[in-house]
Amino acid sequence: MISDFAIWIFSISIVVIAAFFIWSARTQKKRQLLHRLLLFLAIAYVSWIIPLMLMRVTPSDNRTLMYILDCATQPGGSFCPPLYLCIAFVFVSGNEKLAKWQKALFILPLLTTLIAWTNPLHHLYYEEFSVVRSEVVFGPYIMISGVASYVFLIVAIIYMIRFGLKNKASLYWKQCILFCISGLCPLAVSAYATFSGKDISIATTPMSFMVTLFLIAVVIFRLHVLDIKPIATQHILNAISDSYIVLSDTGLVVKYNRNFEELFGREYGITENKKLVDCVSREDIVQKSPIYNMISALESSRQGDSLISYEQSVTFDTEEGAVKRYFVVDVSPLEVNGQITGFVMMFKDITQLRNSMKRLQDSQERMMEQERFAFLGQMIGGLAHNLKTPIMSISGCISAAEALVDECEESLTDEDVSEEDYREIYGEMREWFAKVKESTSYMSDIITAIKGQAANISTDENVTFTIDEMLKRSMLLMRHELLNSGCKLNLNYDRNVEISLQGDINNLVQVIGNLLSNAIYAQKQNGGGEIEIEICTDKENLKILVKDRGVGISPNVIDKLFKSMVTNKGTMGTGLGLYISNAVIRGKFNGEMWGENREGGGSIFGISIPLELVHIRETQQINEG
Repeated sequence: MISDFAIWIFSISIVVIAAFFIWSARTQKKRQLLHRLLLFLAIAYVSWIIPLMLMRVTPSDNRTLMYILDCATQPGGSFCPPLYLCIAFVFVSGNEKLAKWQKALFILPLLTTLIAWTNPLHHLYYEEFSVVRSEVVFGPYIMISGVASYVFLIVAIIYMIRFGLKNKASLYWKQCILFCISGLCPLAVSAYATFSGKDISIATTPMSFMVTLFLIAVVIFRLHVLDIKPIATQHILNAISDSYIVLSDTGLVVKYNRNFEELFGREYGITENKKLVDCVSREDIVQKSPIYNMISALESSRQGDSLISYEQSVTFDTEEGAVKRYFVVDVSPLEVNGQITGFVMMFKDITQLRNSMKRLQDSQERMMEQERFAFLGQMIGGLAHNLKTPIMSISGCISAAEALVDECEESLTDEDVSEEDYREIYGEMREWFAKVKESTSYMSDIITAIKGQAANISTDENVTFTIDEMLKRSMLLMRHELLNSGCKLNLNYDRNVEISLQGDINNLVQVIGNLLSNAIYAQKQNGGGEIEIEICTDKENLKILVKDRGVGISPNVIDKLFKSMVTNKGTMGTGLGLYISNAVIRGKFNGEMWGENREGGGSIFGISIPLELVHIRETQQINEG
């Protein structure tokens, strides 16, 4: 019969289970499937041990009541093994719904309960019932019921061992070992009670299942199979990624969310408890290139023990046709005690972002095109203004020459007009023709300047170059003009550092050349002298300054600098140089230009380029490198 010790153990178990139910009702508003299965297992266990406790206080000669209580133990005793197996299935798969075949496992416990209660009609369970174990004669069905219980327990243990072998992370091993021990305990006790031939108390098997219940609770709540930590982690992963997949250190698929299954799982045959490399073969590299990229990223993350990010495009077949989507994939190693135990891959859908960026880029191109047309209009206006004077001059010269030709024709028969008079007329005509040549030469220079500068501004060579290289090119191009003007160029910057820029060196050479040309013109009027190029930095910008000792910038020009095509050179200038130079610095280097009069006479023209486009290194570091 049942000992007092067993009664005490059962009583403690009921109190603990009751406390668990109260705690669960207060803290778990929405229970997950694994949690619900644990609660069902606790209910089955309580329904098993309460009739046993009542049998302890029932007189042994009351065979009818004893039989009823024994039948009352059958639901709990027969439902515990299949519940244990279902917990194993859900633990490994992570599903939130039992499959139909898993639900079919409970048909046998229901049949066992029905046969036990109707035993007097067919004697399939007991041929002879007795409270003394040695006097009990079992019917043929007991073999089916017993074997089924053994199969449930053994399959669950094998399933967990198989899962543990594939997932070598220490956390999984702890969970699997405790789970297997929880199943081995009742399995060993039942086997001993069945095959030892000894008279063992009927309370022994339910007491062994108490160990099962306790260890499963430890696995779920102490090792965080389904408490707030993994739930919070899953919510975080869902929040920061559109889809994710968790893999073991061997590349075994442990878990993924529904979005991943819909996007990749069904498309590429990715399933849980299957290695990622098994989802592809060499014959379908092109079709499954995203999987190969995932495998490569995993290996890179493993070798570097670091986060790996890359962009992946995937083409999906839909009812509307092929749709291409873009993802940013982050591969993060998961470490336990300093060792990589798995990886999490997060997929962020950037398709809409890319489309938005494309629309923004198209919009920017349209704006640049509009700005280009506006600039062209400004240039044509300036060109028309600057060509108007020489054209009018040419027109006046031609009119004067025509008048002289008419005068010659009229005086052909005039005897008073001498040869000297004709020579004087021819001289005047040559003077007018010389003025025509001068004006046409000026027009040619303007057109050449516009053509050359417009061609340079349209180039787009994005390279890394040094300030030294840019200055050497500028000095080479301006050498002849500097020598003819009697000007000397002085470079003022720290030669112990190397300053590098990212952009088009030709554009910057053009801008510096234009500033030097302006400085040479301004200083040539004072007989030449020294022109200084100073290069320095502040907290935000690299500054390139061109300083001269010329006549300075006139007040009516300084406020219009870089805003319209104005010049300080009078008829010798067009104003195009500074206007285009400012557009180059703003458009190609995200910088700005300015001009100001210099203290003591002369002017300063400056260029500011953000330091984010600049790289500065010590010359000593370069030599050591």
